[in-house]
Amino acid sequence: MRIALAQFNPVVGDIAGNTQKILQLARQAMADGADVLVTPELALTGYSPEDLLLREHFYRACNDALDELLELDGITLVIGHPVRLGQERFNAATVLRDGNRLGQYHKMLLPNDEVFDECRYFTPGAAPLVFEQNGVKVGVLICEDVWALDPAAEALDAGAEVVVVLNASPFHRNKVGTRHEVVRYRCEETGLPFVYVNLCGGQDELIFDGASFALNRAGQVVAQAPAYDESLLLVDMVDGDLQPSSRAVLPDTLESIYRALVVGVRDYIDKNGFPGVLLGLSGGIDSALTLAIACDALGAERVKAVMMPSRYTADISVDDSRDMVARLGVKYDEIAIWPMYQSFVAALAPSFAGLAEDTTEENLQARIRGMLLMALSNKSGKLVLTTGNKSEMTTGYCTLYGDMAGGFAVLKDVSKTLVYQLANWRNTLGEVIPERIITRPPSAELRPDQTDQDSLPPYDVLDAIMTLYVEENLSADEIVGRGFADADVGRVVRLLKINEYKRRQAPVGPRVTPRGFGKDWRYPITNRFS
Repeated sequence: MRIALAQFNPVVGDIAGNTQKILQLARQAMADGADVLVTPELALTGYSPEDLLLREHFYRACNDALDELLELDGITLVIGHPVRLGQERFNAATVLRDGNRLGQYHKMLLPNDEVFDECRYFTPGAAPLVFEQNGVKVGVLICEDVWALDPAAEALDAGAEVVVVLNASPFHRNKVGTRHEVVRYRCEETGLPFVYVNLCGGQDELIFDGASFALNRAGQVVAQAPAYDESLLLVDMVDGDLQPSSRAVLPDTLESIYRALVVGVRDYIDKNGFPGVLLGLSGGIDSALTLAIACDALGAERVKAVMMPSRYTADISVDDSRDMVARLGVKYDEIAIWPMYQSFVAALAPSFAGLAEDTTEENLQARIRGMLLMALSNKSGKLVLTTGNKSEMTTGYCTLYGDMAGGFAVLKDVSKTLVYQLANWRNTLGEVIPERIITRPPSAELRPDQTDQDSLPPYDVLDAIMTLYVEENLSADEIVGRGFADADVGRVVRLLKINEYKRRQAPVGPRVTPRGFGKDWRYPITNRFS
């Protein structure tokens, strides 16, 4: 028996388009001699449809798509889709062959943590599904079902000799190794081989990295699809076990994160129909990395950079920005903001009489820049990419309606220390980011001789505390117990808490860590817990 794993990039809600992709992959699989084609979880609709799942006609469209797939003869299809039965909704997989529905499996374990909300939409399934193909009994599981023993054990008890798993498993750092480890446990516990097919592509803040694979009964990887790219992976079942097949080389951690950001930008822009992007280029590391990612995602011809210097902008910032846009070949404008700033200050002077200058004047510069970028966006239709990083989002070192103004926050889940690592990694492919941008001390350049460390702990300290508190859920006392200064921990945690209102208004951005400031971060803005 030959199984084909249909790793593809769906568009949420484009049921007709996704169906055509599945048909194309099925025909290719038949040409390659496959007996079974397995699609990812919710392949018909994309993951996750969210509240589209509450609309009755959404299910009618899915049923129409299944009817269309039924017309294909010559291969067994295992199709991921939602289904409504009476008043209950299920995350399902239907097995189709030559005009017949051989069975339907309902996902048993519904994740309701991190970025998942499946208990909001679905009822858990209660029964295994095993179908026969070429004399081999094939069990079916969906995503979370393989992360615990019981669903796999039930498939084994029902007679399964191999298990196929449909997945929409979003990326975060080092996720592929975790998937391999979990499925290896199931192989050891059941003695069965497993086939694991995953989505690829970007959906709002989620990135699906593909990297589908197959493990034999001994838990060894015998087939591996590439990360991020659409792929049809073939694996043969012979004499009760899966045989060695093609094995793509997977990227290391930094490359994987960088490629995830590229996919996130590309699919957010293309799936939403924007003609391109624009961003403010400051001469600093964050905007430089954002520009490199945007060009890799969309091509330089669809990217525009805008430098908006003030009297506090260093000459080398302007020089480095010009250098970088020349290296990349992107469209570039310079708009001086100081005359506009002086007009605002003059208009506000009566209201500010007797008050000393403070961050208000700094934020005013940032908001003028945000206003200019949004005006250019309105006129061109291009989406503004914001350039702030996760460290700044944690501490509120960003200006609401200023540098936070835009439609997609590329580095929203990327710490400052990781920004530097990614910039250096990208330059190994070709030095597009001038070295001086990487080596200069970071500064917002909103007042004379300003650096980020005037207002924040050193980034290595800040990012370590942020990781422990945000991603690992440690308390402040526990982090101090790890050897961090009480003052630094208290400062970071306080800044994180008082800036929740800013993060709630920030644009969506790609998630690359186990916990980003998006679907998996839901803290009350009004909150006195300490």
